[in-house]
Amino acid sequence: MRKRTFGFVALGAAATLLLSACGGSATGGGAESENEFDQGSTQIVNPSDKTGGTLRYAIEADFDSADPGNTYYGWSWNFQRYYARTLLSFTPEPGEAATELMPDLAKEMPEPNDDFTEWTVEIQEGLKYEDGSEIVAEDIKYAIARSNFNGGTLTLGPQYFAEHLDQDDHNVYEGSDPLAGFDSIETPDDHTLVFHLKKSFSEFPNVLTQLQTAPVPVEADQGELYQENVLSSGPYKFDGKYQPGVQLHLERNEHWDPDSDPVRPALPDRVELEIGVAQDEIDQRLVNGEVDVDARGTGVGPAMRSTLLDDEAVQGNLDNPYTGALRYMNIHTPIIEDVACRQAIMYAVDRDSMWRAWGGEPGGDIATNLLPPAIPGSNPESNLYPSEDGKGDVEAAQAKLDSCGEEDGFSTTLAVRAENDNEVQTAESVKEALARVNIDVNIESYPTADFFGQYAGSQDFVRENDIGLSLSGWGPDWPSGYGFASKITHGNAIMETGNFNTSELDDPEVNGLWDEALLTEDPEERAAIYEQIDTLVMENAAILPVVFDKSLIYRSDELTNAFYQPAFMMYDLMPLGVDRD
Repeated sequence: MRKRTFGFVALGAAATLLLSACGGSATGGGAESENEFDQGSTQIVNPSDKTGGTLRYAIEADFDSADPGNTYYGWSWNFQRYYARTLLSFTPEPGEAATELMPDLAKEMPEPNDDFTEWTVEIQEGLKYEDGSEIVAEDIKYAIARSNFNGGTLTLGPQYFAEHLDQDDHNVYEGSDPLAGFDSIETPDDHTLVFHLKKSFSEFPNVLTQLQTAPVPVEADQGELYQENVLSSGPYKFDGKYQPGVQLHLERNEHWDPDSDPVRPALPDRVELEIGVAQDEIDQRLVNGEVDVDARGTGVGPAMRSTLLDDEAVQGNLDNPYTGALRYMNIHTPIIEDVACRQAIMYAVDRDSMWRAWGGEPGGDIATNLLPPAIPGSNPESNLYPSEDGKGDVEAAQAKLDSCGEEDGFSTTLAVRAENDNEVQTAESVKEALARVNIDVNIESYPTADFFGQYAGSQDFVRENDIGLSLSGWGPDWPSGYGFASKITHGNAIMETGNFNTSELDDPEVNGLWDEALLTEDPEERAAIYEQIDTLVMENAAILPVVFDKSLIYRSDELTNAFYQPAFMMYDLMPLGVDRD
C-alpha cells in the first residue's frame, strides 16, 4: 500500500457505480437517509459547510511514522495533510478530476525547462507555521533533503528525490551546516525553488504532491524523534505529543490562513485519532455512531462486511469503490532463487480461493497481471499461468518443480500483517494450495506498523528467517505505470530496511525499460513500455497478483462531505465534517 502499503500510497482507478438501492435509516445516524449504495464513489454525500465538533477516527495499526517525511502508508499520506501542507495536491473532488494536480503551498504549477531536467516552483508568501514563523523555500529544501539524504536515519518514505535529483552523496545529519553541498535544489529567494534533475522526468510534478515537500525548519528537526510533535504547516497542530500505539489528537492552528489553502476547509474544531483498536471493534463502533471514520480507509472487515451487505436498511450508508490497488504476494527472489521454483508457485495457487479469502465480489476482481486496469499499459487479459476455473494447474506446477530440482517440494515462510484479516485468510489459502505440490508453507504474522521496516522489508530479517513469501498491497503514487510499479520492481528501489521492492527483483531488462520510460515523452509509447515491464515481472514470477481490490466503506449520516478520492484510494479526509449537536 498507497501507497502506497499497507503499502498503499496514492492513485487509483476511476470509481464506478456498481449497484443502486435506496437506503433506509442508518444504524448509527438516526436520521432518514436518502443516499444510495456506492453514491460516495462518484458524488459528494451529505455536502455541508458546517463547522465545529470533533471528528473521531480509529485505526487498528499505527502509523509507520507520524513524521510526514518518513511515511509510505496511503492513509498516512491522507491523514497527515491535516498538519502538513505540500507543494502540490490532488484536486479535492470526486470523479476523474480528482487525479488532476493543483497548487497547495505553491503559488502556481511548476515550470519546466525544455528537456524536463529543471523545474521551478514559487511558493505563496505569508504562509506560517503554528508558532507564527514564516514558511520559506529553504524549509522545503531541507525537508526534502532530510527525508532522502539522511545516512539511513529516516528510511520509511519513498526515495523519488534521491533517485532523480542531480545530487552527490549527502547526509544532513553530518557536519555543522546540513545543507552545505546540497545544491540539487536552489533557493534563489525565500519563495522560489529550482529542482535540478539527473535526466528528463516529465512526470516530476507528481512527486511534488508527496508529504516529503511539507516544510521543516532546520532548527525544528529532531531526526527520528521529530514525529513526536511535528511543527504544523496545516490547519491543525498536535494537542500534546503523539503517543505511538495510543492516540494522536489535533486542535486548530490559529496561524493557518484559510484563504491560502484551496485543499482543506478544516471544518471540525478537533480531530482525534484512536490507535490500536481491533478492526471488529472499529466496525461495530462505526455502525453504532461512536466513531466517524476508520482511518485505514480500506473498509470494514470480513465479519461486518457480510452483516452490512445482508442488511437492506443500511445500503444507503455503504460505498463499494474500486480502489485502484493491487493485492499481491511477493516471491522473494534471494530466498527462492530459481525462477522455475517461483513459477511453480504461480501455477499451484488457487486464485479462486484467494479471491474468496479476500472477500469475493465485494472485495475485488481476480488479478492475473501486475498493472491495475486504469493504468495505461495494463492488460488485464494477460495470464501467463492459466488454470481451469482459476483453481491452479498442479501438473504444470509439478513440472516446474522438476525443472528446478525440487521434485519433492520444499519449505518456506509466508509473512503476513497480523492486523489484516483478509491477508491472514489469503495466506491460509496459499498454504492449502501449495501443499498439493508438497510446498510446505509456514505462516508468520508481524505487526503492520513495522512490517516493512523490521520484517518483510528488512533484508537481514528475511534471510535470517527464510521468508520466501509475503503478502502486500500497493497503489500508484500517481496514475502511470512508473507511478504504480517502479518502487516495487526496479532494482534501484531495493533497500536494506523499509524495502518495498520486497521480492528484491533486480532484473537488468526490467530496470532498463524503467529507465527508458523516464526518457520517453509520448504517453502512448510509455504505456507500451509499461506493458512490457508487466509481462517481464510475471515471467520472473517475482509478484503473484491476487486481486484488484474494492473496499466496502460504511459512512454514518452524521459524516459530511464524504466522497471517494482515487488519489488516496479512500475518502478524501480533508473536506470531512460532522453534523451533530
